[in-house]
Amino acid sequence: MLNSLSFKRNGDKQNSDFFEEYLVRLLEERDSIGLTGMIHEIDAIMITVDPGHSIRYIAELSLMSPYHYLVTLESENHWTHVLRVDMNSPDLLIREVKDANIQGIFRSLNEIYPIGSHKPNSRYMGEVLRVNDLHGVVQLQQERDFRFFSQDQVRKLELPGNIGISKPSPYTHNIIGYMERPEDQLRVYSLGVSSIMPEVQDAYCAAKELQKKLQIDELILPIDHLATRIYSQNREVAILEWLSMSSYYYWGSYNIKDQNSSTNVTKNVHYSSELKSPAKVFTANNTPYLVNHLVKLPSPTETFVRNYGPRLHHIAMAVRDGTSNGMENIEMVVSQIASQGKDFLLDVIGSKEEGLKQIFSSASEHSSLIIEYVQRFGDFDGFFAKDNVAELTHAAGVENELKDLSAEVEKD
Repeated sequence: MLNSLSFKRNGDKQNSDFFEEYLVRLLEERDSIGLTGMIHEIDAIMITVDPGHSIRYIAELSLMSPYHYLVTLESENHWTHVLRVDMNSPDLLIREVKDANIQGIFRSLNEIYPIGSHKPNSRYMGEVLRVNDLHGVVQLQQERDFRFFSQDQVRKLELPGNIGISKPSPYTHNIIGYMERPEDQLRVYSLGVSSIMPEVQDAYCAAKELQKKLQIDELILPIDHLATRIYSQNREVAILEWLSMSSYYYWGSYNIKDQNSSTNVTKNVHYSSELKSPAKVFTANNTPYLVNHLVKLPSPTETFVRNYGPRLHHIAMAVRDGTSNGMENIEMVVSQIASQGKDFLLDVIGSKEEGLKQIFSSASEHSSLIIEYVQRFGDFDGFFAKDNVAELTHAAGVENELKDLSAEVEKD
């Protein structure tokens, strides 16, 4: 039997007695009833954008990532564009709402937040996990009191009918899907009419030609991790919820004192490489916003959540270790993409001596998501450096403050 508690614990963040007790109990139960063995890698990542944004977003991703446009699935109210690297890393499902006025549960998760409401249909939706037995996994999870959309509800939401989909998390607002698929078979999404849209294909091809011209097409690797920001009081339960619904284990948490936050990492039990199934990272303030006028501490993470709602903050792409044109690969990638007008929130931080370098892009105007690049050197066996995380968190907080001011000006 798999043992999800056998992995080394990292970090210096103190967790509550509640967390430590239920971490053990939930993972022991997950292992014992067979869920850990039935649930495997992240097969796909779902993102929705507002009308008119998907083609430009696909072009942006085609330049900034290793993803390729595969096909478009058209339903009554959505186009769902499938992007793929290969079968060893997750697909991206980029879903565009056709009508700007369409209402629904996912839009409602944006509309109560001041900046999130500016792009009401633009949001990260969640992950699809590959499973051995869809019916068995959903039944076991329902017995553990997790809730799922009915097949009729999935149809009305125009999501793939071959995926079992959970109700949005009260802690992250993300959904989790389960798709039954033998590992040696292709991913297929049961949704709408399939076609290759010429305008999407043209935008994709132009971006890939530019990527090759810039000599970065071989340098950017698949997704390294996905980072979700949540309210401080939901840190522990959000982690426990994700671990209960996935086959991930708790790698550890670090206190980022300078930014009044913590970074909490989970990894897949089945795969040692994050490129096969990205790490899931949760970031939360150490203290809630309501005491901030008393303690006067930085609050970039809580401010982001209050502006956008709990949601994914960034997608981190790995960069191949090595050098190109006399510079480290991450420097090459960033300088070439910046030459095309894409902004970054700070200079590349870290060093070879520290084991890794990282950087955040500005948030996409199409999805509100940041792209992070991370290059790890040689045999570096950590996941990140605390000083790097503090600088990245601060830089993202500055950008969020500027957007908050902009939103206030527009409102006035």
